[in-house]
Amino acid sequence: MNVSVFGAGAWGTALALHCLRAGHAVTLVPRRLEQALQLAADRENKDYLPGFKLPADLQIGMEARPALMETGLVLLACPTRGLRPLAESIAKELAAAGSAPMFVTLCKGLEKDTLLAPHAVLAQCLPGAATGALSGPSFANEVAAGKPTAVVMATTADEQHARTVQQALSGPTLRVYRSTDVIGVELGGALKNVYAIGAGICDGLGLGDNAKASFLTRALNEMAKLGLRLGGKIETFYGLGGFGDLVVTCTGRGSRNRTFGEELARGKKVAELLEGRHTVVEGYGATAAFAEVCRRQKIDAPILNEINAALYANKEPKRALMDLMTRELREEA
Repeated sequence: MNVSVFGAGAWGTALALHCLRAGHAVTLVPRRLEQALQLAADRENKDYLPGFKLPADLQIGMEARPALMETGLVLLACPTRGLRPLAESIAKELAAAGSAPMFVTLCKGLEKDTLLAPHAVLAQCLPGAATGALSGPSFANEVAAGKPTAVVMATTADEQHARTVQQALSGPTLRVYRSTDVIGVELGGALKNVYAIGAGICDGLGLGDNAKASFLTRALNEMAKLGLRLGGKIETFYGLGGFGDLVVTCTGRGSRNRTFGEELARGKKVAELLEGRHTVVEGYGATAAFAEVCRRQKIDAPILNEINAALYANKEPKRALMDLMTRELREEA
């Protein structure tokens, strides 16, 4: 299969390497021309995924149209805030390219102004296209290194098309499960970043293993409840795109969101932590977006609301913890 990966961050680069190992013809299309030139010259993504050589048969795309020619699968590996402009630029080139690929998003979060999930953004920009979302416990460097990983891909495509793409993406080191719950997989992938910031706060405050385990349990419960209210299927949140992704993001040393929360709890300011970053802390923007969704729909999400207060209202993490611990006692649900 011809596979095009739009976005050359860590995750996009890692999946491009995986697809190349799986025997596909792969084109990696960076967002910026200067990055494309750098990757073509150095054959290494030094800014986002250093230490992994880009083989000579991995094509580096300088523009969209050639990368879209006769491609069967397009992976959109951009931050959520960049999805709409990317999809709009692709839409302008798609007819001339003469292809009708499946578009699978790798981004995590809601669009800031519209609060739309990625699949809804694609429906507006690429009407009629087969779309999907790929998520699960998957650090980019481990996928690039060929370490065993399992993820879930939810699509709007018919079953035969979904099976074809599932087979194309799967291999000895990456196992892909199918799902039809696109919104659930997208919500799980976005919400786990919010709760990973909270898990990092637990680490930064030195609260211990009991607190961390309790936090993860209640975070999963809240994530599933919120996801169900927003249209996802409950089983999705207890699978790879929910529980699996939550565990790795809340416990992994390489988790940007967990590390962000840990440093916040140790006294650093939000502005300081965000300044000059190469990579995106998806949970920061996702927290504000989901807090607004909960406000509009009158959904009770106490953990999310306390994380939001710590990020956007300068609430001391210790105070946020105390307010959670002293809520009205209740039966476990």
